[in-house]
Amino acid sequence: MRAFRVCVGAAAALLLLTAVSSAATTVEETLPSPAMTGHFSLHTLDGRTVTNDSFRGKWLLVYFGYTNCPDVCPTVLNEIGVALHELGPLAKKVQPVFITVDPARDKIPVLKKYLSSFDPRIIGLRGDGEETEAAAKAFHVYYRPVSLGNAQYTMDHSGFLYLIDPKGKFSTLLTGNLPGHDMAQTLRKKIA
Repeated sequence: MRAFRVCVGAAAALLLLTAVSSAATTVEETLPSPAMTGHFSLHTLDGRTVTNDSFRGKWLLVYFGYTNCPDVCPTVLNEIGVALHELGPLAKKVQPVFITVDPARDKIPVLKKYLSSFDPRIIGLRGDGEETEAAAKAFHVYYRPVSLGNAQYTMDHSGFLYLIDPKGKFSTLLTGNLPGHDMAQTLRKKIA
């Protein structure tokens, strides 16, 4: 009989814990997430300071990455070039931007050389550690260095493309593995 009471008591405690846990999940799910502001103050590769307001009047297509990325970043940048080509004259309405999440290694000469392999309409931006962090927070971008040993590291980062409308408002989140043709179709629907 004592074992039965212990089992019933444990089951009641489990049900109570489940109910409390479900209530907490429901409250968290109903809380609004912080707005994606898309604000940044960074530097072009010719040394000018620009902000998100510097690009008003254009659709901004923003990607956060780094030059030592072995495959994802170069693939995304190539697909942006494909999309721009497929957009034809409409591409004039879009400003693609590559923001480095690795300012320690991605100095201006490194970024210039790296971006010369991609569509010349893609602008490279960088900042110091604090500026980069602020820009990443404004876009809800995740990034962090991951040690490879022997004082070497790689960067773990989210791989989305952010489309900001000409008035500076967030419009659409695109997956980083979107082929250029599909990216062009999505952009055409937004900007035409």
